[in-house]
Amino acid sequence: MSLNITIYAAEMLDSDAIVALVNSAYRGDSSRAGWTTEADLLGGQRTDHAGIEEIIADSESVLLLARVEEQISACVQLEKTGDEVCYLGMLTVRPDLQAGGIGRLLLAAAERHAQVHWHSRVAEMTVIDVRSELIAWYERRGYRSTGEIRPFPYGDSRFGLPRSDALRFIVMRKQLD
Repeated sequence: MSLNITIYAAEMLDSDAIVALVNSAYRGDSSRAGWTTEADLLGGQRTDHAGIEEIIADSESVLLLARVEEQISACVQLEKTGDEVCYLGMLTVRPDLQAGGIGRLLLAAAERHAQVHWHSRVAEMTVIDVRSELIAWYERRGYRSTGEIRPFPYGDSRFGLPRSDALRFIVMRKQLD
């Protein structure tokens, strides 16, 4: 089946759809339809309107969206963090469309965007360390663990309600061509 996919930068009017998409893919029972769920690790929300609107308004950030058959179905956040480094996060695909190649397509588009618009040579991300299947997915796309560990933002409910006190992030990087 061939899907009609359009990738573009988010605008403020997209924020409601983005919040719903991200929360449905990472939290609650709806997220269990896909393989990226964090429902067993975290309750609550993955993001909120203020967070999404902050990303959209920031001149050093972009939120790329993939519209599939006229519906916002995937997103990824990019932030310029240095002269040649960008942060890539919140890669999200609607649970019922996961494992169909949209995530790979959007990840590649984000990497190209960072290279073309910011001259980034390195993409960096953080992944919850117990998400072995997600870490493996990124490794297959060229990302490698740096060995750096960062703490989970306990006490900040904007990122969810941890079901464990042992969550932490590993830092992964990819050299962009």
